[in-house]
Amino acid sequence: MTSKPFKIACAGLVAAAAIGAGAYAVYRPDGATHAAPQVAEAKTTPSAVPVTAAKVLQHDVPIVLEGLGTVTPINTATIRTQVQGTLDSVDFVEGKQVKRGDVLARIDPRVYEAQVDQAEAALARDEASLKNARTNLARTQPLANRGFATQQLLDTQDSQVAQSEGTVALDKAALEAAQTQLSYATVTAPFDGVTGIRRVDPGNIVHPADINGLVVLTQLQPIAVIFTLPSGEIPGVRQALASGDASVDVYDAQNKRKLDHGSLMLINNQVDSSTGTVQLKASFPNAGDTLWPGTFVNVHLTIAVRHNALTVPLTAVRQGPDGAFAYTIGPNNVVSIRNVTTGQSRNGQVLIEQGLAANETVVTAGQYRLNPGTTVEIVPDDKKDQVQDATTASAGMLP
Repeated sequence: MTSKPFKIACAGLVAAAAIGAGAYAVYRPDGATHAAPQVAEAKTTPSAVPVTAAKVLQHDVPIVLEGLGTVTPINTATIRTQVQGTLDSVDFVEGKQVKRGDVLARIDPRVYEAQVDQAEAALARDEASLKNARTNLARTQPLANRGFATQQLLDTQDSQVAQSEGTVALDKAALEAAQTQLSYATVTAPFDGVTGIRRVDPGNIVHPADINGLVVLTQLQPIAVIFTLPSGEIPGVRQALASGDASVDVYDAQNKRKLDHGSLMLINNQVDSSTGTVQLKASFPNAGDTLWPGTFVNVHLTIAVRHNALTVPLTAVRQGPDGAFAYTIGPNNVVSIRNVTTGQSRNGQVLIEQGLAANETVVTAGQYRLNPGTTVEIVPDDKKDQVQDATTASAGMLP
């Protein structure tokens, strides 16, 4: 067993070693002292938040209403024959432009030429009878004046002249009808347009009751677009029509490429109660044939121009519990919140009705890290990728 004096000696050695280690920590051999660490109570200054910004612009802004429309020909017709007969020839080329009065097709005219000959012969016969009746009346009139002819004979001659005149008039009408039927044997274009696919070949018997007709003729220049707008826009559109300020631009289905510029023709006289919309019709010159019947297009109707209006980029306006707001950058790059009233938004710009002034600076990206009084650093456009504009939560990740 270990003796009690031995244990006391060991405890003394441990205590002496501890004291020596503490002295070494305080008084190092190189003469430097090591003071006990102290907690510094320095205040940290938050760094500026990087954002992108833009000026509030003041300029003339067109008030534009947008709607979807369909290109519709002003004139289109299914060309049908008005008489029955054999189709002798087709004188148009499918898909080509034709002018009003151009010959499209010819029908065998012989039957109708014979009818014209009959009417002319009947007219010639009855004109000869009228001439004879007038001659007899001229002979009887002097005899009746001298008492050598009765009044009854004179009246009979006068009636024969009137009857012959009526017959001649009837023959002239019959001749005009026969000539009209003959003219129908030559089918002509009723207006300028483009022909479609031919629906009947030469040699076939054609009838006025044929459903398909010979061909469909469609006018392309000018052409119309029928589009819809909410019925609540009717007063503004009517005012623009009355003042002559209404102008229309039409864009392709992707709403990127402008196809033509035209004018508003009319507002339909009834609102569709099932949709609450009204149809409008606009006319376009279509000089380059960029508008084709039946295609869907986007219509931009300008009804007014707001002078000295204020606009900001669309990304500058955010929605909060109290409505739309924007962050403005003041002196020393300190931001503040400004409630705004907005108007139309298009082409990445939004119209500011109230809340901002011209040449103020608004934050366009990086708002989610801002609070009133936050200091920001405006990042140039070439370094805008440094601006964090979405939280991890909004990106679908855990914060």
